Amino acid sequence: MKNSMELTILMPCLNEVETLASCIRKSFKFLKENEIKGEILIADNGSTDGSRNIAKKEGARLIDIPVKGYGSALIGGIRSAKGKYIVMGDADDSYDFTTLMPFIEKLRKGYELVMGNRFKGGIEKGAMPPLHKYFGNPLLSGIGRLFFKTEIRDFHCGLRGFSKQSMISLDLSALGMEFASEMVVKSILNNLKVTEVPIRLFKDGRTRPPHLKSWSDGWRHLKFLLMFSPKWLFLYPGLFLIILGSIGTVVLTITPVKLNNVSLDVHTMLYCVLMVILGVQTLSFSVITGAYARIAKLYPVEDKFMENILAFPVEKGVLAGSILFAFGIALSVAGVLIWVKTGFGKLMPASMLRILLPAVLTLAIGWQIIFTSFLIGIFQIKTKDRC
Repeated sequence: MKNSMELTILMPCLNEVETLASCIRKSFKFLKENEIKGEILIADNGSTDGSRNIAKKEGARLIDIPVKGYGSALIGGIRSAKGKYIVMGDADDSYDFTTLMPFIEKLRKGYELVMGNRFKGGIEKGAMPPLHKYFGNPLLSGIGRLFFKTEIRDFHCGLRGFSKQSMISLDLSALGMEFASEMVVKSILNNLKVTEVPIRLFKDGRTRPPHLKSWSDGWRHLKFLLMFSPKWLFLYPGLFLIILGSIGTVVLTITPVKLNNVSLDVHTMLYCVLMVILGVQTLSFSVITGAYARIAKLYPVEDKFMENILAFPVEKGVLAGSILFAFGIALSVAGVLIWVKTGFGKLMPASMLRILLPAVLTLAIGWQIIFTSFLIGIFQIKTKDRC
């Protein structure tokens, strides 16, 4: 049966007694002036200041969300919404709910997520702290564009519209402020049609401090972006360490290097070996994370590189690791034979370390590859069982 209600204007609410009435009135005005059949839905997250009574008095529909958190309130509101489309916005009067038509027009054209862009539409003086305006939001939005190849320039705008059905299909689960990032990231990863429209941000009407905590919530956003981009969290750092460490190890195995008055020898080589080992471990995390994400369906796995890695036969991985491990044993035996020739006496540290450090390196990464291959094999069994 087709839903006859087109729009739900959703506001999460936690003690917004000073501004909630204004937001609700503006929303009703928008619906009336544009002849849109819709509702105003207040997802209350435990208000104790009279906000609940205001919501009822102004004619909005009120639902209780007992689990605390910005994301929790919005997830509950999305599930309870009656409209085909939802426009969500903060109830602090920082957004003008009478100017939502650009969102509706985009949604009617088939876009599934329409983001507001405060930087393009304008930010009123005092509406956003300088730390957020010039550092936090641009930095996190820039990281989001880099990691997920999107043109969205305001990842954390609180005013956005979306298709209810499309958003429910994403199985959103973040309960805190990072919900804002989760909605954008999962929409992109699931190939939803995403766009943005300019909106104006006004100074909110509250006299109390905002719920947002700059540093802790900023870290939660960054952590979320990293966890949903294993390439940038694991793969690229791992490859960087492997390449840089391998170059240093090979060069210093052959000969010491002198740069002006600085001499690089086996002491530097030790750290190059460590870089390669850490790089291989980090690369292993990338593969393991990709395999787990594929099984748990955390997000779509459509990357060809990762697909090829996950399809790589266990036997070949074990063979490659075994060859490296055997090479490490051979180098270790060569070191012991040199020691035997001295009658188990004193050795030249620099010359011996040029043999033993590569031995330790190949033993370590060979061992890592062998058991990572077996772990991926276990994931492959689980994947086949689910197919």
